[in-house]
Amino acid sequence: MRLGFIGLGNMGSEMARHLRAAGHTLNVYARGERSRAHAGRLGLTPQPTPAEVARVSEVVFTMVTAGADVESVALGPDGIVQSDQPGMILVDMSTISPAIARNVGQRLGERGIAMLDAPVSGGVVGAKAASLTFFVGGEKARFERVKPLLECMGKTIFRMGPLGTGQVTKLANQIAQLACLQGAAEALLFAREQGADAAKVREAVMTGLGASRMLDTLGKKMVERDFAAGIVAALHHKDIGVALEIARDAGLPMPVTAQVMQQLDALMASGFGEQDTSSLLLVLEQMRGKS
Repeated sequence: MRLGFIGLGNMGSEMARHLRAAGHTLNVYARGERSRAHAGRLGLTPQPTPAEVARVSEVVFTMVTAGADVESVALGPDGIVQSDQPGMILVDMSTISPAIARNVGQRLGERGIAMLDAPVSGGVVGAKAASLTFFVGGEKARFERVKPLLECMGKTIFRMGPLGTGQVTKLANQIAQLACLQGAAEALLFAREQGADAAKVREAVMTGLGASRMLDTLGKKMVERDFAAGIVAALHHKDIGVALEIARDAGLPMPVTAQVMQQLDALMASGFGEQDTSSLLLVLEQMRGKS
């Protein structure tokens, strides 16, 4: 198929690589210097605007940072909406507010362009291995058309319901994930400071009901003091902020998530935003040093 891809960051470039390896024609738009470098590595010459990408594509994938970025590439003066390509499908794989996803989808729909929201879980490691999980919202017929393309990039693909439900699912994933990660950081700090071998404690706890994927993968990074980013902490900070804003507007009590957000705020203020979110352990160590 003739595909478009916008958002050639650390994850997006790997996902685009898999689509190209599957034999699809790829047209890209690179918003920044790093994306242009990734485009060059893939042997691709970027189109001048998102609209130009859309004009030569049957399906366009976007993998950008925030809701404002999605609105810009989809609805801006040179955005996808200007492409005059009825029948085209936009698959947005960013993590953004469900309300923004629905609004962008409605605006594109007025021009005959369909949209699916398809945020991913799995990080750079999953993007490189084509083992990502996709949470997809949108019409079933559109989903079935793009599913084989998603299978080039991921192993587990869920259609969650109408447009926006993919984003709801991804934010629920982040809420659960970060609560477990904060718990892992506190458990390992507690074990170490009480004289136990944190590595052995982690191994033992992983055999019982205290086990979690966060304790397994990021807990290992904490024990080894490897804070190089798998997913940069700034992205988790952004996602939890979106979730809490929605919760406040809906009057939903989320006390644990609110506490985790305070820790993420401290992480960002400490300059750890470009490190892995396992740096929540470093935040706790700083707090202990001040007590």
